[in-house]
Amino acid sequence: MSAPRIAIIGAGIGGFTLALALRQRGMAAELFEQASELHEIGAAVALSANATRELERLGLLDAIAAHSTEPTELIWRDGHTGARVAAHRVRQDGSYRARFGAPYFGIHRAQLQHVFHAAHGAEGLHLGHHLASIAETGSALRLEFTNGHVREADLVIGADGVRSAVRHWISGRPGTVYSRTSAFRGIVPAARLPSLPDPEAIQFWMGPDAHLLHYAIGPGAETVNFFAVVEGPAHWPDPQHWIVPAAPGEAVSAFSGWHPSVTEMVGAGWVDKRWALFVVQPPLRWHRGRAVLIGDAAHAMLPHQGQGANQTIEDAVSLAALLAAKGTADLPALFARYEALRRARTRKIQRSSWATNRALHLSPGPAIAARDARLARFAGDFGWIHAFDALAAASQPAAPHGRAVS
Repeated sequence: MSAPRIAIIGAGIGGFTLALALRQRGMAAELFEQASELHEIGAAVALSANATRELERLGLLDAIAAHSTEPTELIWRDGHTGARVAAHRVRQDGSYRARFGAPYFGIHRAQLQHVFHAAHGAEGLHLGHHLASIAETGSALRLEFTNGHVREADLVIGADGVRSAVRHWISGRPGTVYSRTSAFRGIVPAARLPSLPDPEAIQFWMGPDAHLLHYAIGPGAETVNFFAVVEGPAHWPDPQHWIVPAAPGEAVSAFSGWHPSVTEMVGAGWVDKRWALFVVQPPLRWHRGRAVLIGDAAHAMLPHQGQGANQTIEDAVSLAALLAAKGTADLPALFARYEALRRARTRKIQRSSWATNRALHLSPGPAIAARDARLARFAGDFGWIHAFDALAAASQPAAPHGRAVS
């Protein structure tokens, strides 16, 4: 029996992880990326234990660690006074690794992509391939690309993000939901932040209608990645364009009166773009025929739990494990099993991300004390996210109706 022809659409974090996980299991896949060259998308990414344990299994962790910072603590602060509201040790005393069995890293997206590309190599990687259409041919799927190339595949995985062409074929074009929040982001040399306490910690600065998240990246924590979220505008002018120009001083003015560490960071350089925070309405189904979705194509979420990339890695490892164990003889059953493994977990994290945004933006009042108490319990309340072992879950036998056996 010939090996299945597997096509992965999208050479981002999910696409590369899936290709490498399949290769590790003796299965080849072709990876199609619309960009003509691999380049940075976004600024940085936080990799939590639920992802780094899988990256270690793929033999990538040492290379990733060489380009990463492991934060000292996770700290929440009052955005105006700078007072520490709650904190949990990460690198300090090896606490995070001891609890979850894998590290927490901050890394520049370009460096992470370089690690993936170096591990994968050029074989089977096709750049400049923008998917134009998918058609069933009876025994395969026919893929047509805007550059005129045509491929046939026995299995197609959509790892092509929030504007997924594969998702459109599977479940139609879903609507987008604007969170009524937007963000400014940037990377600042740590040397330009003299007011910043605990520069190697991952920190949230909280205040009415806004918050700032930042963490160090790079092997020497030499730069700090920040993500500054504000309420508004109430209506985004163009749902097709989620990034618009920002005027000089716009980001700084949004944090007027905040602690000097915040205004210093946001004002360290002209932040020339404003990002709308949208999510994609969950598709009714993640698979159709010989095609299936992973990552943002299936469950794009707000970034406030820092789980977008990590959930994508979980998806990729889960699907690779199922394909290696079950083969492609019964794809509907395999895809149903995969979706049963992944849908409930990702939806729970999506909902938690919405709730986290509200909690970080509270105005002074009685709700503050309750929120601060929850933050003090963060490791216990949200440890289920970080402790999760995707490979172990995918290896469990299926219970009736596709649920995993606990």
